[in-house]
Amino acid sequence: MRSIFYGLFIWDCPGAPPFSCIIPPCPPPPSSSPCVFYLAVFHIFLQMSTMGLQREEKIKKLIRMLPQGAVATSGWLESIGISRQLRRKHLGGWIERVGQRAYKKAGDEISWQAGVYAIQAERRTDIHTGALTALSMHGLSHYLRSSREVVFIFSPSKKKLPGWFRKYDWKVKIEGISTSFIPMGMGLVDHEQKSFSLKISSPERAILECLYLAPGKVDLLECYQIMEGLTNLRPRLVKALLQKCASVKVKRLFLFMAEKAGHAWLKYVNLNGVDLGKGQRSLVKGGVYIPKYKIMVPGELADR
Repeated sequence: MRSIFYGLFIWDCPGAPPFSCIIPPCPPPPSSSPCVFYLAVFHIFLQMSTMGLQREEKIKKLIRMLPQGAVATSGWLESIGISRQLRRKHLGGWIERVGQRAYKKAGDEISWQAGVYAIQAERRTDIHTGALTALSMHGLSHYLRSSREVVFIFSPSKKKLPGWFRKYDWKVKIEGISTSFIPMGMGLVDHEQKSFSLKISSPERAILECLYLAPGKVDLLECYQIMEGLTNLRPRLVKALLQKCASVKVKRLFLFMAEKAGHAWLKYVNLNGVDLGKGQRSLVKGGVYIPKYKIMVPGELADR
């Protein structure tokens, strides 16, 4: 296209056939400077051509960088050069809205994992999948769960999941947990999906998160049944998490259950620097008191 406009410009210089016969809509140039006039026209067409090429490159970049079945936030799109104007005017056949500020490739089927991936990719909020959901992804949950299972997603204190994520129908119940009882980012691992990976809790962190949610959102007996299967926890990571854990209830329950399950790794957990607090903790009414850990637990748990 550039060579064509360049040729037209040269053709209209003095002595060449009139340019108006090639593009009739153009007004006649000033008689004193026809070359300057058509040079300006040439630059306009050149800019339009360049903008078209840049737009095409950005669309190719989007298709290349956005994994199949994933969701992209507007913040992430802008970070790779896809502006709001470009999305509105030129990407109608390429992407579809998931909600306000969120998009997917046209025709893609998406899951809640894709939504979590989008939030993590944007890096505005430090979130992760945890508790029973993470343990299930590791293959360590005790019960088989239905397609309408509860998905636990953790975010820092006073930080909610984005509105587009909360409003979308993911076909599962999303339980957003806003807490910093363990520092965000600690004890997380990458979990591979089909075309992207997620940050989820390691088994060591996930069982602590389950105990944090017990007995209100997670059953204590299920927590213990899961604990019985956690035969390969890493003592060094366990200690680090216990040291940073701000919940006395969680730490006491964890040690009680690990000891009751008879795990060999527990003897390698150095509890120096782990604050177990003072006073009693009652988790249920009419339970059984465990003197060593100063907690009241359900009778069916104490008797196992």
